[in-house]
Amino acid sequence: MASAHLAVDDLAALLQERILSGAIPTGTWLRQERLAAEFGVSRTPVREALRGLQAQGIVDVVPNRGALVCGPTLRDIREAYSVRAELEGYAAELAAEWVRDEQLKRMQEAEEIFERSAAESTEIDGDGLSAPIERPEWSRANDLFHEAILEAAGNQRLIETVRALHRSFPRNVTWSTLSGNQRLLQENVDQHRAIAGAIARRDPPAAREAMIFHVRRSGELVALRYEQLQTAPPVR
Repeated sequence: MASAHLAVDDLAALLQERILSGAIPTGTWLRQERLAAEFGVSRTPVREALRGLQAQGIVDVVPNRGALVCGPTLRDIREAYSVRAELEGYAAELAAEWVRDEQLKRMQEAEEIFERSAAESTEIDGDGLSAPIERPEWSRANDLFHEAILEAAGNQRLIETVRALHRSFPRNVTWSTLSGNQRLLQENVDQHRAIAGAIARRDPPAAREAMIFHVRRSGELVALRYEQLQTAPPVR
């Protein structure tokens, strides 16, 4: 059960992640009383969180019935990641130009944590297939890496704009696509390494290009996963 002090924004982010990952399918009715009991909060923060999701077009709140999950469209996802790619590419370019030694150290430490957590996020079963373990450490390391680059960019308006996009399509949604697939996880690690290396070399064009490729690739995977969920036959 979640803390009684769970913030409205955090609650909205948790629900949004479940919807985007397919854990809560499109067409599901969300009931305030059930969500309040699950998260250990009153109905007020639940109601506010659902209103926030309605403003983003993710749910449709119907009086006396609950909130109907609409989910984003494929166009919404692709457009959001396309904009993110350009903005975060610009952030990486600025970071490569202006990064300070202590910021570079934090970014490299975050990249190392991310690489280690990705390696620990899968295990090989008896048939040689990888199975997902826990997401939180991977997600936290991913956030640390991207936040370190934003901080090094030193442009507050850019930081605020990128964070707003993250709230619309959280980065940790990517986990539902990557988990259990060692090849995709390694691709992600390699992309982070390329970004970190370009920034460490103080190579702005290379940093921008590497970041744009990374975010666009993530967007492609999320869109593909969402498309598969949308076209999957209903569970009977």
